[in-house]
Amino acid sequence: MSPGDKVNILLVDDQPGKLMSYEVILSDLGENLIKANSANEALVQLLRQEIAVVLVDVVMPDLDGFELAAMIREHPRFRRTAIIFVSAVQMSEPDLLRGYEAGAVDYLPVPVVPELLRAKVRVFADLYRKTRQLEQLNLDLERRVEERTAELACANAELEQRVEERTREREAALAQVHEMQKQESIGQLTGGVAHDFNNLLMVILGNLQLLRKRLPDDPRLHRLVDGAMQGADRGATLTKRMLAFARRQELKPETIDVPTLVDGMGEMLRRTLGSTIQIVTSYRPQLPAIRVDPNQLELALLNLALNARDAMPYGGRLAIGGSCVSAESDAPRELAPGRYVCLTVSDTGVGMDEATLRRAAEPFFTTKGAGKGTGLGLSMVHGVAAQSGGAMRITSRSGDGTTVELWLPVSEAAEDTVADPRTAISGSLGRQCRVLVVDDDPLVVASTAAMLEDLGHIVVEALSGARALDLLKLGTNIDVVVTDHAMPGMTGAELAWQIRQIWPDLPIILASGYAELPNGEDPHLPRLSKPFLQDELATQIARAVRGAHSNVVSLDAVRRA
Repeated sequence: MSPGDKVNILLVDDQPGKLMSYEVILSDLGENLIKANSANEALVQLLRQEIAVVLVDVVMPDLDGFELAAMIREHPRFRRTAIIFVSAVQMSEPDLLRGYEAGAVDYLPVPVVPELLRAKVRVFADLYRKTRQLEQLNLDLERRVEERTAELACANAELEQRVEERTREREAALAQVHEMQKQESIGQLTGGVAHDFNNLLMVILGNLQLLRKRLPDDPRLHRLVDGAMQGADRGATLTKRMLAFARRQELKPETIDVPTLVDGMGEMLRRTLGSTIQIVTSYRPQLPAIRVDPNQLELALLNLALNARDAMPYGGRLAIGGSCVSAESDAPRELAPGRYVCLTVSDTGVGMDEATLRRAAEPFFTTKGAGKGTGLGLSMVHGVAAQSGGAMRITSRSGDGTTVELWLPVSEAAEDTVADPRTAISGSLGRQCRVLVVDDDPLVVASTAAMLEDLGHIVVEALSGARALDLLKLGTNIDVVVTDHAMPGMTGAELAWQIRQIWPDLPIILASGYAELPNGEDPHLPRLSKPFLQDELATQIARAVRGAHSNVVSLDAVRRA
């Protein structure tokens, strides 16, 4: 109800003349005046309309004013309706008290004073109007409070949802960080173990190779030594996988045409997979060349093929494909912006469930039986891809096979000629040299010295970089230095730098179990990857003495020659 709305005033009297006089007196108020000639008619009007004030005569036939007031007050709607009695009689104090007990709010004596009647009725009409306005305001306020409460509840629910989402994202990020830290810790441990293992293999392979030369012509003894060398070779392959997972193997990236490389592996893949598995290849037209170590990529593809073979014991199909994509497309998140070749290897095998898929690339995790797998195949592939500037992604579902994607960076500039990784490295010096062998492991020093002496060279041994510098400063005549890199006190790279400051023309060969050289080292420093064989050592000695500089000698290249 607004301030300008009219209210209803009920005039109750059995005498029409008195009703007319009340109507004339109250007409100046501008309210709605409703007349009733009896108590029954008054009750009818009350039930039909909202009444603000009831002006009622006390003395009436049938029901008097007291009885009417009592009936009005008994109804829940009219408990707060203002009732004013008008009476010429029954104005004693007991009568007044009875009227107030019946529910009256005021009394007016007859004859009625017009100003007093208007004033009293106006007061109670305004009070009714204000009460209704206050009730409406309360209703509006309650509605607004309910709306605001609903909005706050909705906002709170949305905030709680966002907090839950952010909490899940944070937990996922922390889990990813912890996983990366775990992988890094395992990688560091694996790299260190592989380095020490390579030193042991260095000693075993070197001594076995020399021993084989001195064996009598007994096929049985030769088979035993060959078996031992094959076991050592398998150990070297295992360390390569460990180093690939640790991302510490020595990579020799070249510009590679993927279809050509895969076609070159065709015969080896067919022999490996057997006749029950079909090999199909499919490449997008004009597939660009990639920049990657071809030997490591071949090893990665071979590992994937072996996994596919084990997943298809009753035969199936292995599909190898490639397409050029950008990092902005549906690519692994860790890739930097740029163009990549997505090399896919898919099989129709048994696939993996979600739990196995989550752990597939973990080191040493395998679902194969005891003695049938090392658990380093996929972790090695992941390491090669990551160290090459790319990424690996696996999708699989039980019964639907497995697809492994290798995202490898596109070569920025195609090379006119690409060195064939299968080209043999050969070299024969044809003269005796004095070779300074530096390594903190006495067994490695002894093995290397034995191989050099068998080649006809003279060997000077040093178990540290400081001892090697002392020998050179004493004037020891040296033609070439072969030094390990990972040594306490002074690394091989630091030793090479100090030697070049004083003897810049002295050839230096750096031998290492894994690629641990810090950034900024001379990339042309000749390198030998442990474990190396006598032929590799001879070739690198010949190159160094002749003044030829090259990068790391490829162990696979020599063994394939």
